[in-house]
Amino acid sequence: MTPATADAVPPGPTTASVTRWVEDYVKAWKSNARADIESLFTDDAEYHESPYDTDWIGREAIIEGWRSRWDWQSGGWEFEWSIAAIDGWDVVITGIGRYAKLGDFDNRWTVTFEESGRCSRFVMVNTERS
Repeated sequence: MTPATADAVPPGPTTASVTRWVEDYVKAWKSNARADIESLFTDDAEYHESPYDTDWIGREAIIEGWRSRWDWQSGGWEFEWSIAAIDGWDVVITGIGRYAKLGDFDNRWTVTFEESGRCSRFVMVNTERS
């Protein structure tokens, strides 16, 4: 066993890996392609969104739920974001989603990652801008 050092990198996502994941999320949101969505989440992932009643459990439910929103997604969408915190396997991302059909929303995502780089738990809080 190797002794721990002050330079040891703790396990968990990095700024670079989170950036890649969010870029892939945006790509999937714009494409609505099954494979793009599937690549983001573990088999048993959870996707929760408030203040809406969105509780999709399992990757298949996430894919189905996500793709059911294509009507208003396809009208145009942009997302400005930043990483607010990385704590172990949990990451907080803040941003602004701008939808052509729905308006602007402040977002706070809490994303739990697995070693695979996929998300196992996604919790989003949307607040509509007035």
